[in-house]
Amino acid sequence: MGFHTIAGAAFRALTARKDGPSLYDVCDPLLLDYGDAHLGKFYKTALGNPALRSLLRRTGLPQLRDEGRLQRLREALLSARDDDAPDWAAIGQPVAELMDSIEVRHPQPKPAPAPGRVPDMAEIERTIRTCGAHLLRSFSNNGFIPTYAAFNLIGDPDMGGREMVMALTGLNSRGYKNSTLLFNLARIFIAHSPARALINPPWRGIAEPMWQPMQIRHRSAYYDAFFTEALLGFVETGLASVDQAGAARRAIAEMVDFCLKVSAEAVPSHDGSTVNVITALAPLPHPRFSKFFSQIKQDLGFGIYVPDCDTTACAFSAATQAGSDDPILEQPLLDFYSGLQVREGANEPRVTVPLNDNVDYEGGVVTWIDNLSGDRPYGNDLDPTLNLDILEVSFRNLKRWKVIETPQRLATVHGIIGFQKRLVESGAFTNPRSHIYYLPELYSAYFGRCYAAFIALPPAARQAIDPGGTFEFIRIRVLAYVQTELITHEMNAFDAALALMALAHLGAELASFAAPLACIVAQTGEGGRHGPYKAYEWNKMKTPTRILVGGPEVTSAFVLMGLALARGVMMRAGGKGG
Repeated sequence: MGFHTIAGAAFRALTARKDGPSLYDVCDPLLLDYGDAHLGKFYKTALGNPALRSLLRRTGLPQLRDEGRLQRLREALLSARDDDAPDWAAIGQPVAELMDSIEVRHPQPKPAPAPGRVPDMAEIERTIRTCGAHLLRSFSNNGFIPTYAAFNLIGDPDMGGREMVMALTGLNSRGYKNSTLLFNLARIFIAHSPARALINPPWRGIAEPMWQPMQIRHRSAYYDAFFTEALLGFVETGLASVDQAGAARRAIAEMVDFCLKVSAEAVPSHDGSTVNVITALAPLPHPRFSKFFSQIKQDLGFGIYVPDCDTTACAFSAATQAGSDDPILEQPLLDFYSGLQVREGANEPRVTVPLNDNVDYEGGVVTWIDNLSGDRPYGNDLDPTLNLDILEVSFRNLKRWKVIETPQRLATVHGIIGFQKRLVESGAFTNPRSHIYYLPELYSAYFGRCYAAFIALPPAARQAIDPGGTFEFIRIRVLAYVQTELITHEMNAFDAALALMALAHLGAELASFAAPLACIVAQTGEGGRHGPYKAYEWNKMKTPTRILVGGPEVTSAFVLMGLALARGVMMRAGGKGG
């Protein structure tokens, strides 16, 4: 977005003709100095700050000229403010009714012509070296490889009024409910304001660029596990110099230690035992927030973080790939995950925030893990990509955990595979609504990662795990989606990296590498002083609003992995590009 476009959108927002009560007309009399301390603090910090107030103060909603409707909305806010045990379904209803007019849609990239030229091997290797050097430089400069979070206040296209009420009734933390309610109320006004063009501009491809100036740098074991895999891939290419390979190994060792020791947390298991898992965000000072954002995080109600199944699976997997012999890896995670697996009639309802209720949850494992205090502020949800990560780490530790020899563990794996088969068989894996934290394109790449771990197993093990040929069925469906949809439309560098990961892992023909390779090489340098590439959406939260997670280093890591995989396939096939 150019300067003139930004200036024009800001001018129109500041001079718009007001057509009904504004967000501040509704909320100021109720939330500035009254009632629930968190609700008022959140309103003033997140929505009443001077910058947003100046952009939205002249945006009014014509619907709220109806006095009855305005009164119902104010009564709902008063209940959220004052009631000891608010009726969140009733509170959310007047906001949900207004949300029908938001009209936020998923990206729909235009068809793209075939590339005129496929990058040659020298260009591919040069880009791999550039991305590897970027990751190592960032680790050296920061003492870790940072990732960033950014708020998009227009919200997520999959969060309509119905889903917002689901969140209000299914989340456990009152602070998280407060922020979800107010963010979604603000979305309505933003959607009707010229400021919308500043907050949610169009972009190229699927993954959203993180252009927002307000980006929160932080560190998590989930990210360190991912960067560990990327640096392992860099070393395995043989393209790192001797000094770079040494620096990569030292960074890998430090990141594995951060995952398995600093971020480890004991939690209760369903059988009464205690299990060590990996927390989503280690206690201060380890997340490496600035003091300013650390306080903001507390003020906005995000003070409690609990472990999750995905961070645990990915941390164990990265450590296994790095050759760690830490005792924590001896724990057969499948015993723990079985207690979090959805089985009809066999355990209590696990999914309290069913934003993707178009999916059959049977056999899937939910996201969040109760800590020793019993906290679960986000309620619980179920994400398909997370379940791929559970399968992947189980395949890497098949012998260590005696998965095939233990009927209960094998049954847990079979349940997750059945969940994935129904998801893909229905076509729901291509629908963004089916995914809580990721894009369908990332699901495709991560299925490729999971498939690679599966296909590396001995034939007898593969037969025991997948006697019905589900992995081959999913491989064909996912590959068709990537080849006929993703790579035939406009992509950004992040999309292209995901496409390459899927194509290379799933046995696509070399000709299909052309479009993503050309995209990646053509966009090298777009990141300016921040790195070879811009920051894009890697994963996201849909509540309390659309919070994107990614960063320039994340894009470099995905590009590195995608190119390294493609290069390996090309070299084995004797291809040199063209």
